[in-house]
Amino acid sequence: MRGARVLLALATVGAFASACTPLPPNPERVAQICEERARDAMGPTGGVTIGVNSNTGGFASASIGVSSDYLTGRDPYEVYNQCYFERMGEAPIRQPRL
Repeated sequence: MRGARVLLALATVGAFASACTPLPPNPERVAQICEERARDAMGPTGGVTIGVNSNTGGFASASIGVSSDYLTGRDPYEVYNQCYFERMGEAPIRQPRL
């Protein structure tokens, strides 16, 4: 009887473990993520926000970003290919849309 309980417990744990197995990455989503990283390697990024509201009046903000790939002068296509390979373990499914 105890052996049956142990087997049932092991089967239950196995079922839960297989349910928690992560899904394989989506190749198209990985390509989009890597394209973003490759775009960041092309140059600094940034944005400016300017506005007015009735409570506080005018406001403004600015942001700038620089990737380490840009600072080291890496080719954006090389960044894309390496990023994709690291995440998928295979060559990219398509050329990047930069």
